[in-house]
Amino acid sequence: MTEAAAEQERGQRQEQEPEQVRRRLRVAAYGVCVRDGRVLLAHNAPQLYEPGWTMPGGGLEHGEDPVDAVVRELEEETGYQVAVERLLGTDSFRGRRTLDSGVTDDFQALRILYEVRVTGGTLRDEVGGSTDRAAWHPLAELPSLQRVELVDLALRLYREQPPAGRLAPGGRQAG
Repeated sequence: MTEAAAEQERGQRQEQEPEQVRRRLRVAAYGVCVRDGRVLLAHNAPQLYEPGWTMPGGGLEHGEDPVDAVVRELEEETGYQVAVERLLGTDSFRGRRTLDSGVTDDFQALRILYEVRVTGGTLRDEVGGSTDRAAWHPLAELPSLQRVELVDLALRLYREQPPAGRLAPGGRQAG
């Protein structure tokens, strides 16, 4: 077999091989705590995530109930003990990217958002975690605050209370 024929055969085999895809699903619970015109936010640790303020919360551990997860995450990230008042809704997004290894990373995030109320504890920053600061921010000052899109989405769910617990693109309630 000539070198050109061997190269063509290798190319045909590669075209027939299925794409390597790593599928990941992350389920997370977040708390929306609004008090006296301010909202409680956590600041993403810049070495781990997109810089900016976010809703306190995070991923569920295997077998963990989402309500238990949001209570645990709020304590870890802010120092507060909280009570869950109500389910605000859910949000889901999906992204795909090709990793340096050539594998396609097919990622889906399912975010569950709850309204929470502080019942105890003292505000403090998380050390060695996914966030590095916790603070109350005036709602009126949020437009000038560097924040991730989850903050806006969570506060829309809090304000609009869509019956289906989901916001549709373009500002309409999904139903």
